[in-house]
Amino acid sequence: MPELRIDPFPSNKELAELWAAAWDGAEAPDFTRILPRSLVHLGAYHDGRLIGFVNVAWDGGIHAFLLDTSVHPDLRRQGIATQLVKEATRVARERGAQWLHVDFEPHLRGFYRACGFRPTEAGLIRLVEV
Repeated sequence: MPELRIDPFPSNKELAELWAAAWDGAEAPDFTRILPRSLVHLGAYHDGRLIGFVNVAWDGGIHAFLLDTSVHPDLRRQGIATQLVKEATRVARERGAQWLHVDFEPHLRGFYRACGFRPTEAGLIRLVEV
């Protein structure tokens, strides 16, 4: 299993490489602006290479938000994402979060249920046109 690192602050280059692989070539956001504001973020490393990532944003109070769960496609279905989410949950709780929210596409419902999330109703507004 990979080594999990708490708040590793990977470089934008490392994250961009993982992001492009995990998100079908999508361009990664600028994580140098995002990670310093996070409650916690975790990296999964194998032989010193970033192979998985998850970020937990928060409201500064009791609500935290699981974002960007990513594992390199060559290494999926090995429990890496589950490890990342469970460790992120543990650290978020330690750091004072009382609720951990996640949004996901329907095909990921089973994964997030297995990680302990239960379904809720939520709302969403698109703020920019694509």
